[in-house]
Amino acid sequence: MTALRELMEDETVGDPCSTLKWKRKSLRQLSAALGSAHPVSSSTVGRLLDELDYSRKVNRKQLGTSHPDRDEQFQYLQAQKKAFLQQSYPVIHIDAKKRELIGAFKNAGVVWCRNPHRVNVYDFRSLADGIAIPYGLYDPTHNAGFVFVGTSAETGEFAVDAISWWWRTYGQADYPDAPKLLILADGGGSNGHRPRLWKYALQYNLVNPTGLAVTVCHYPTGASKWNWVEHRLFGPISANWAGEPLTSYSKMLGFLNATTTQQGLVVTATLSKTIYKTGIKITNEQMASLNLSKHSTLPNWNYTISPNPK
Repeated sequence: MTALRELMEDETVGDPCSTLKWKRKSLRQLSAALGSAHPVSSSTVGRLLDELDYSRKVNRKQLGTSHPDRDEQFQYLQAQKKAFLQQSYPVIHIDAKKRELIGAFKNAGVVWCRNPHRVNVYDFRSLADGIAIPYGLYDPTHNAGFVFVGTSAETGEFAVDAISWWWRTYGQADYPDAPKLLILADGGGSNGHRPRLWKYALQYNLVNPTGLAVTVCHYPTGASKWNWVEHRLFGPISANWAGEPLTSYSKMLGFLNATTTQQGLVVTATLSKTIYKTGIKITNEQMASLNLSKHSTLPNWNYTISPNPK
């Protein structure tokens, strides 16, 4: 023990102002460094290190501060959601899932089978038959998920088209008398609070054609994990196709439509081959044409877009 303690004095690094310390060498290297004078196995070194208050640890995410308006936005978002649900108005959580390569590519997870799937060694885009961008919508009232799978690019127009598809196909039948819609979205990405194209497409591709007044509340910065679409829709989807290469769009849609949970989740998916242009700029004049009203509470994160007067 004494020899190991002396050895660790030179092999230990850490913060001199705290008790947090770690070793630089592996157990085998420490065992070899003790030499013939103290022959011990690597497992014995590990036990002795435990007695010296060393242990294996992973990185801990603690640095950084939360947004100062984080709690206020959460409370406001929940209040808006509660008000809409009490009036039986539609509420949807939205977000884009990680894009997938279509082809013989490794998919994380394991499956019961006699022989493993043979997949490509490299995940090169050039080896793929195409890309898939699953855009998810979760309706908490009906515990229903909807996935709009794109094949080109994730843009504000793409996000709004996904919502329009849901409303035309399912939403207006489930909420025939609803005058407004609440969308709960992340603070960044194609449906973030900054992209102009997202708001412009909402006005002209969803609000004006449907007559719905659309209220959008964004989750605070760095709080996307609280978005229900992540764990109530994307989580079950990932578990359902874990370990299965997505070799075709039809196979992917099959997994999406077959996703369910013990709580009764039902998922419906569709494929869109629309080509979405990237880099579209919305001018100040176009933004001025929007019938957009910011809320008094955290206006950058909360706003309502109403139909333009005819």
